[in-house]
Amino acid sequence: MTAHNTDVEHTDVRHLDPERADLLGDEAVADPYPLLAALREHDPVHWSAKYRSWFITRYDDVAAALRDDRFSSDRITPYRRAKLEGPDADPRVRAAFEVLEGWMVFKDQPDHLRLRRLLSRAFTPRAVTRMTSSVEEIAAELLDGIVARGTGDVDLVGDFAYPLTASVIADMLGVPRADREQFKDWSDQITGLVFGGMGDATRHTVGAQGMAELTSYLADLVRAHERAPADDLISAMISARDDRDALSHDEVISTGVLLLFAGHETTTNLIGNGILALLRNPAQLALLRDRPGLVDGMVEEALRFDGPAKTVARVMGDDVELRGRHLRRGERVFLSPSSANRDPAVFADPDTLDITREKSGQLGFGIGMHYCLGAPLARLEASIAIPRAFARLPGLRLTDESLRWHPVLLSRGMQRFPARFTTP
Repeated sequence: MTAHNTDVEHTDVRHLDPERADLLGDEAVADPYPLLAALREHDPVHWSAKYRSWFITRYDDVAAALRDDRFSSDRITPYRRAKLEGPDADPRVRAAFEVLEGWMVFKDQPDHLRLRRLLSRAFTPRAVTRMTSSVEEIAAELLDGIVARGTGDVDLVGDFAYPLTASVIADMLGVPRADREQFKDWSDQITGLVFGGMGDATRHTVGAQGMAELTSYLADLVRAHERAPADDLISAMISARDDRDALSHDEVISTGVLLLFAGHETTTNLIGNGILALLRNPAQLALLRDRPGLVDGMVEEALRFDGPAKTVARVMGDDVELRGRHLRRGERVFLSPSSANRDPAVFADPDTLDITREKSGQLGFGIGMHYCLGAPLARLEASIAIPRAFARLPGLRLTDESLRWHPVLLSRGMQRFPARFTTP
């Protein structure tokens, strides 16, 4: 990271205590939107001395930056070279970052385009559509199990959203569904590496352990599929090729790790946050029940209103001037879709949940070349899971127990979502 220009070190946020301008503060972890609104209105290109990073919060700026290749996605390689090449570096952490380096989401052109082109041959709309009945069956099985316990208590993340999304991506990849609890442990460990749990001093060593175990697991699975191909996503990645190129063995493993991690993490948060939004807005829930055809609009509005991507990290690949601020090459930037999606310059009544909202242009899945490849699958899962949860768990309501949110910069999701429903 380069030394920061001192001409904006004094910047404060009017009407906001600078000490509270921290997205990892307790209040902002629970509800980031008041802080994001203050930044968006008063200091939309904000320098955080604590995180030595820029935070960009207005819709037009976030959308433009997501399309601008000067805002580089390759934030892993510079970090590894600067921090993990010396003799004192932990080799396990270095190995974990080498796996992250292979992820498509951390690639710029032309590497990103190459991987995306090949992966899109495996991750096709047809493959996603084929999962509809499987998603419905898994959701029904999980909800039946919750009801069968007879307690009326449920953790909508741990008992429903996570096992649903983990089972779906496991089925697509050809991974035994019975191993999903292992995926949960590994994923929780990796989260700090990927999503920026900056307050946790152990996040790199813990994440490295989870990454090593998950990578070893996937490597064995890929070798087995190379010997005996099956009708699943791992075999499709192995065979993905065009007239110029194919995925290497290591790229299949790295992409498999990415899909197992990202394939459930984001969608778990989308489902959990969407259910929470409807519980807190009963008129919208009643509208969805009366008009089931609004389900697609409900999913889009859930992505806009409280989506799973709080911020997106970039590193400046070149100097850029934005709203009078000088963003210099090598500096880190956090673009905030959560803030952009509530920008009153773009969305009417942005803090109001409205499942009838016209096509919104929300940025929950990104925009441009890094638009989420798994967006169709996430939409499918949410469109099935959220209405099914309300239909199968009558009288679903929040408990008095406080919600526990993941204390990370990039994602927005709950660790636990305790709720209660009416038993027969």
